[in-house]
Amino acid sequence: MMIDQQQAQEALENLADPQLKPSEYEFARAAILCSGFAGVTLGVAESITGGLVTQLLTSIPGASSVLRGGVVAYATELKIELLGVSASLIERGGAVQADVALEMARGAARVLKSDIGLGVTGVAGPSEQDGAAVGTVHIAVVDTRSKASRVHSLKFEGSRDDIRVQAATALLGMLLDAVVSGSDLVRP
Repeated sequence: MMIDQQQAQEALENLADPQLKPSEYEFARAAILCSGFAGVTLGVAESITGGLVTQLLTSIPGASSVLRGGVVAYATELKIELLGVSASLIERGGAVQADVALEMARGAARVLKSDIGLGVTGVAGPSEQDGAAVGTVHIAVVDTRSKASRVHSLKFEGSRDDIRVQAATALLGMLLDAVVSGSDLVRP
């Protein structure tokens, strides 16, 4: 699918319009269009979101030209076995920490052979995990081409589903920031 600059720019502008109150689907659409325009592929590693990020991305026409795949590593041992997250890192601080999200993103890029890896871990509830409170979320984006990485720790409120949607949307927003900063697109 050929994506032109105007399509990608319009998708970004829709996110910036405060009257539209963009949904997670608008974030996914912008992520696919901007990533396609930038010529990058995506690999996703999810825990707290349970596949929601991948589902959002695949709901957008043209996703197959950008998205390589997704790994749902909900169980802690799968983060280690499938994505290469350091067992000693998890032993020291549990599965809900920023460095785990970063290693998940690196693992997604490596395992799925993508230009950009995304990682998300956290606690949606109903109770804390590894000493992390409900609503704690860590998201990461790794660009294998430039070797740049970004990781953020966030705190969300609401129901279990609210927290999962907020985590997915935040990760897509972080991806957009990374893609736009390395392209000819201008974020409004």
